[in-house]
Amino acid sequence: MLVKKLSVIALVGALFSSFNAVAWGQNGHRIIGKVAEEHLTTATVQALTPLLEESSLAQVSTWADEMRSNDSEFWRKKSTKWHYINVKDATKMHSHIDHSINSKEQVKNILDGIYYSINTLQSDATSIDEKRFALRFLVHLVGDSHQPFHAGRGEDHGGNLIKVTFFGDKTNLHSTWDTRLIENERLSYSEFAEFIKTSNKTIISDYLNSEPADWLLESHHISDKVYNLNETEISYGYIYKYMPTVRIRLQQGGIRLAGLLNQIFDKNAAPLKEALKTSNVVAVK
Repeated sequence: MLVKKLSVIALVGALFSSFNAVAWGQNGHRIIGKVAEEHLTTATVQALTPLLEESSLAQVSTWADEMRSNDSEFWRKKSTKWHYINVKDATKMHSHIDHSINSKEQVKNILDGIYYSINTLQSDATSIDEKRFALRFLVHLVGDSHQPFHAGRGEDHGGNLIKVTFFGDKTNLHSTWDTRLIENERLSYSEFAEFIKTSNKTIISDYLNSEPADWLLESHHISDKVYNLNETEISYGYIYKYMPTVRIRLQQGGIRLAGLLNQIFDKNAAPLKEALKTSNVVAVK
């Protein structure tokens, strides 16, 4: 798996100023999808049924990475930039928001990809195939936005070029956060999701009082802290220090994904209870 990821990095590194590997790995994305499923309203579940085609959010969560093997120009040359954002001045993260994105060609980063997907799902003018594409990408991108190194530094490709060891095995910082820390728990995605699920109304309200740029700003601050500590020999102490952060990011990603989908598909979903705060994720129809 690691060799495959590094090969992909080498292939596209010359094409993009920054490239981040698969976020969270398959298990991480599926955990977020599974957590989200527990927080969807009945109306949202009904609206998602024809779009998911008998799949679950957990199942479609990895689609946007799996499709990178497709030989079309979009997947080979254009889709990579959908997965990340590099902002040197964190105070300007919100200046990258563009609620009006309605074309794939306009997407320059993960924020654009999220708003393109929202707008496509809310538009009466888009086809069901376009909506299915948008849903699958949106599920994935919400996950990506909660992986700290998808808002990391461009110069090291979101931690991909920073060499570390994980219990003596050679790897890189990005791979450590997207796969190694989660896999070290020795849990299936459904077991992991069960362990981090919450019905605490205060926690849920706090998570939903946000918008996509906030999620990426949180990720940026986490990655910046990890960068500054520059820990390269990873073992039990590192896991003890950072696994609580990983669990919180996965929990936040799942609850916020549900909140976003409820906002898109259920007009009666209550802001900060079932849906994100209304003002910041209203798509242009």
